[in-house]
Amino acid sequence: MTPTPILVSAGEVSGDMYAARLAKALQQRANVSLFGLGGTHMHEAGVELVADNSEVAVVGISEVFQRLPVLRRAMRRLVFEAERRKPPLAVLVDFPGFHLRLARKLRRRGIRNVYFVCPQFWAWRPWRARLVRRRFAQALCIFPFEEEFYRDAGVRVQFIGHPLVGEVKAGASREEFFRAHHLDHAIPLVTLLPGSRPGELRHHLPVLAEACRLLHHERPIQFVVAAAPGMDMIEWGASLSKKVAIEIVAGATYDALAAADVAVVSSGTATIETALLDTPMVVVYRLSRVTAFVAKPLVRTPFFAMVNLVAGRQVVPELIQKDFTPQRLASEVSHLLDSAAARDEMRRGLAMARARLGPPGAVERAAEIIARMI
Repeated sequence: MTPTPILVSAGEVSGDMYAARLAKALQQRANVSLFGLGGTHMHEAGVELVADNSEVAVVGISEVFQRLPVLRRAMRRLVFEAERRKPPLAVLVDFPGFHLRLARKLRRRGIRNVYFVCPQFWAWRPWRARLVRRRFAQALCIFPFEEEFYRDAGVRVQFIGHPLVGEVKAGASREEFFRAHHLDHAIPLVTLLPGSRPGELRHHLPVLAEACRLLHHERPIQFVVAAAPGMDMIEWGASLSKKVAIEIVAGATYDALAAADVAVVSSGTATIETALLDTPMVVVYRLSRVTAFVAKPLVRTPFFAMVNLVAGRQVVPELIQKDFTPQRLASEVSHLLDSAAARDEMRRGLAMARARLGPPGAVERAAEIIARMI
């Protein structure tokens, strides 16, 4: 029997990981051939890539304008292959600026769309949920409060839980991690997750480096940068080491987080990973001035960090834009290092957030729903 072609598209690193796991789960449940936009994880999961997401991943409005020709080329390739292969279904993962337009083109060609990992329109530009209602046959959300938001907008939606629940685990103990990286058990460890996109590194690393210098001036302290897959840290590592000794660790993010006394985390999926590992954290983020100026009046949430949104209160400190300074960051990290009570209180909040993310098996639940639609 000829496999059914299914288009799968993920434009960012986290989406690529989720889509790869979904691809494997779908292949176990249905006779399908998968093609689309993705990265290394999707390719390894057996998805035929007709466009590479390393070409299209952007953050911020100014970067979108710079990458428009590349985004348009990727769109044309996907639509061309969809017309040629005629899949009955397309599974699109987050990345709304691109996928809403793709969904419109696919729907006009008789292809039903599934949104796996709904965009965070409840946070900004909530009216765009109406586009999901018109262009998608099914939406699958990974945060509990999203289901009501999308249902109120008339979207056919289901909460499946977060794909990272049950998946985020350290592969090494704290002792093993310290020994492998020649760290001193008697000295506190701060793990830094600066983000993975060039724009994030450009905005975050200079502030992180200066904060590390301030902290190291106060006390003996060790720093580790957990480099994201595919992230070139050679140039950045040289600039960081001018301020203070910082160990760069690749391919061991969960180990580096689990071993840390405190983590400094770029806002995004990494905050959920850190919460699942029960590590106290400070969340940071800085956009370009142009993007921040345009986005500020559109943001509709009381918090920026996902872990705070899930908990429904401020569990972890957020240093965003002008609040993200070396002095503020050093102060917040020092407070957590000095106060066991503060760390314990934060961990109680992290436990609350974890409980609201649903049980393990989110990807398998999504695959069951999608397999029934094929």
